[in-house]
Amino acid sequence: MNNTALLIIDVQNCMFNPELPVYNSETLLTNLKTLIAGARAAQTPVIYIQHCGGPGAPHAPGEPGWEIYPEIAPLAGELVVQKTTPDSFYQTTLKDELTTRGIAKLVLAGIQTDYCVDTTCRRAMSEGYGVTLISDAHSTWDDSGLRAQQIIDHHNTVLGNWFATVTPTAEMQF
Repeated sequence: MNNTALLIIDVQNCMFNPELPVYNSETLLTNLKTLIAGARAAQTPVIYIQHCGGPGAPHAPGEPGWEIYPEIAPLAGELVVQKTTPDSFYQTTLKDELTTRGIAKLVLAGIQTDYCVDTTCRRAMSEGYGVTLISDAHSTWDDSGLRAQQIIDHHNTVLGNWFATVTPTAEMQF
């Protein structure tokens, strides 16, 4: 039995708004597709996390921006867990779903590095999961005077020092 799952965090239509797409979006999508294909080929569960914004938000349930990005959309039968905070575990069914499936290790990828990916990574480690963060398969936007690449590099270092094993897409084996 495969005790690993790939979590795809918040890769939703609104993150690819042509006016302000997530940083390095094409490379991100290529790497996500590679990871998803590898996980599926190895019969590793792919679990999608979908952020549900409040009324009027571009990622509010039912809005076009809320939908999971079609290029990496789940197949029939793949789990989608909805959340309302940066923590994919907080007030969601994620932990119960992982327990039911016998999952002990998580591979994390998605959006947004400095919020939902960071928070989920730290919480997963605190919950006792072995965590692998894919260094080139998470992204964000420029923020607070920092470039998106600086934020990504910083999180790869900080999270890799304590919370996760950091691995590039090309080296990930399911």
